[in-house]
Amino acid sequence: MKNSLSDIDAIRHFNRFYTRHVGALNEGLLNSDFTLTEMRILYELYAGDNLTAASLNKDLSLDPAYLSRIIKKFKTKRLVKTAPNLSDRRKTILSLTNLGRATFIPFLKSSQKEVDTVLSRLTDPQKKELLRSMRSILSILGDDAPAPNPVLIRSHQPGDIGWIIHSHGKLYAEEYDFDGRFEAMVAQIAGNFLEDHNPDKEHCWVAEREGHILGSIFLVRKDDHTAKLRMLYVSAEARGEGVGRSLISECLNFARKAGYKKVTLWTNDILTAAIKLYIEAGFQLVHEEKHVSFGQELVGQTWDLTL
Repeated sequence: MKNSLSDIDAIRHFNRFYTRHVGALNEGLLNSDFTLTEMRILYELYAGDNLTAASLNKDLSLDPAYLSRIIKKFKTKRLVKTAPNLSDRRKTILSLTNLGRATFIPFLKSSQKEVDTVLSRLTDPQKKELLRSMRSILSILGDDAPAPNPVLIRSHQPGDIGWIIHSHGKLYAEEYDFDGRFEAMVAQIAGNFLEDHNPDKEHCWVAEREGHILGSIFLVRKDDHTAKLRMLYVSAEARGEGVGRSLISECLNFARKAGYKKVTLWTNDILTAAIKLYIEAGFQLVHEEKHVSFGQELVGQTWDLTL
């Protein structure tokens, strides 16, 4: 059936409205110096892991030369860094630098605030109708994958600690080439927690969907005023779904209720996906130091959050 001119014009009218509504026509998105395309690339680098120029080209349907110019611009501004892909030396991994993350996060929060402002003007029935319509558009125009079932954040149960040890050891060996000493460290931390922890001051949470564990996190006592966030883990299949963010939020809420004044954590700078979540939650980098551990030369970092 031939499409009517009125139907075509209606879609074009909606497109013009929406691009104006989100500010896509502005020279700088969110009152920034970045264009819409540049901001989208920054978001992909912020939200994704192990991204390459080829994967960005494919996901965003960009001209390779155009993307190359943008990446070059970001590198000149020290917003983006490159690293060799350990599994394929022919490819280069792109990621945000600490400056890049610090530059992008205010825009992310500003964007979230803009959407929150729009939704605040709507009644509950209007919000439900808007979201239903958006899901319909996504489904009709090609994004027909069913929405995943919700993730449950729960306290640990018998058998979970063994899973946590196994998953940490396997993932860090595969992705970062850590040796068995890392798994031994995880086993010691988890075993000590399981054998002797104060449930009023210490806790372990597990993220689960349909009985399948997707992630975990610990909060343990350092002293009367300070707690330590330990062993955040999110399985590869659940990355990008907000699981890590939810685990951290649960952990910090518990720390506040338990009366702690500060939460501290230790990590390594190669764990960029976790670090950007810590920054988003309000943690500040207070110390970093080179060290050799688990068969690798690393840069350890200490991050603190005042509650």
